[in-house]
Amino acid sequence: MAHPSPSSGPGPARRRKVVFVGKKRAGDRDPRDGAAGAGAEAPRAERAAASPDVRWDARLWGTLIVLCGVLFLDGLDVSMVGVALPSISEDLDLTTSQLQWIVSGYVLGYGGLLLLGGRVADLLGRRRVLLAGLSVFTLASLVGGLVDDASLLVATRFVKGMAAAFTAPAALSIVTTTFAEGPSRNKALSIYTAFGASGFSSGLVLGGLMTEVGWRWTFLLPVPFAALILATAPRLIRKDAPRVGPRKRFDIPGALAATAGMLVLVRAVVQAPETGWGAPETVGSFVLAAALLALFVTIEQRTAEPLVRLGLLRSGHITRANLAAMATAGCYFGFQFVAMLFLQQELGWSPIETALAFLPAGLIVAFGSTRVGGLVDRFGTGKVIAVAFAAFAAGYALFLPIDTSPTYTVAILPTMLLIGAGFALGFPSTNMQATMGVGDSEQGIASGLVQTSFQVGGATVLAVVSAIVTSQGSVVDALQPALAVVTGVAALGLAVALGGVLGDRREPALATEG
Repeated sequence: MAHPSPSSGPGPARRRKVVFVGKKRAGDRDPRDGAAGAGAEAPRAERAAASPDVRWDARLWGTLIVLCGVLFLDGLDVSMVGVALPSISEDLDLTTSQLQWIVSGYVLGYGGLLLLGGRVADLLGRRRVLLAGLSVFTLASLVGGLVDDASLLVATRFVKGMAAAFTAPAALSIVTTTFAEGPSRNKALSIYTAFGASGFSSGLVLGGLMTEVGWRWTFLLPVPFAALILATAPRLIRKDAPRVGPRKRFDIPGALAATAGMLVLVRAVVQAPETGWGAPETVGSFVLAAALLALFVTIEQRTAEPLVRLGLLRSGHITRANLAAMATAGCYFGFQFVAMLFLQQELGWSPIETALAFLPAGLIVAFGSTRVGGLVDRFGTGKVIAVAFAAFAAGYALFLPIDTSPTYTVAILPTMLLIGAGFALGFPSTNMQATMGVGDSEQGIASGLVQTSFQVGGATVLAVVSAIVTSQGSVVDALQPALAVVTGVAALGLAVALGGVLGDRREPALATEG
């Protein structure tokens, strides 16, 4: 019997089971235990159909496409609104702070409630939570395209972020519980993440086009997409399995502490560039967030049915996946922010020209992500993530010497190609590693954890880069310091990934049985 580690990838697609290699630590649980009595496990027939030894049927493909549509919609919405911000500011006469909160309101609702959304999906049913959240998302999109008041517009963005905090972990955990761990799930996650990248890339271009007609269309365009998903999802996604065993209690104190802590933390991060990192309000917010999160950990240690089982956080490969998620989102969104400002404000490029400059990266992610599952099967998630961060670091470093009269093919395109390669490799493999060896009953919270890491990492580095731009007074002066931060974050991600490849490998691993 072979016992490959997570970083070396699963063995051949034969009869497979999950084992622990090395000593089992306190708080860790055999991944097989998670399915027992959870009431959220995919039916056995469905999981058998998803086996890597069996070709997917039309129902499974339909389920995957619907879930891909949810992630496509998220990416489309976020990128379209970003392109439309200057037009929104001009039409509604918004201050810089109000304009920032159109983006930050979404991030606050999304990042603050992801842990709660993931656990609610585990306990109440992933299909049910997905459909409810998507309904709220659709309604908020419609209202956002009709309002004329800045406060109401920000409120709709916050509500959309809240809705996405429930749909995102629900959709991802439906994928991970429908397709068996190993080659089948890796292939499904590769396709799933490719749709997210396609949505983001499409949103950049469509946002530029829609803004020419009117910024309200950037809010209204997602409505028919969401309505189509709502119409087809109930037919294709299987109903949540009946609960087996006693009904689990919801950890209300833990949920309140975690949600409050994450809301305060995300708000502190997005407000810091405006209020100042050393301002009493900022420092006080960080102290309050730390206290609330410490309270959350204490509650989880003492409750029999916690919101987040702390054993998950003691798993090395899951911890590394969440750190990789923070670094991936942080370096990418920090780069995107400063690069878009440089291209539009300093070089005078239009929103459409800027979107087209980023398009090669999006195309690589859209088409390259679908092949990552095979690479993970062969080399393991750890090595693929390490190569992704090497590509990120090289790409950002190449952008450092850019001047105010660059040639696109020489000064910009190589960076976009490397960033695209990094994201195509890193995003799906990070999601795979974050849910590897986790029982079905905890796939929602594992999905919520990694998506929270993406949001917190992105918001934190974006806030640092924004503060650098503000302090320098001009984008040209801020460009190199900001890029140095972004490159450093990518280098840290590479160090963490290499540490996982070279270090302790005693984690839950897939094994083959001869």
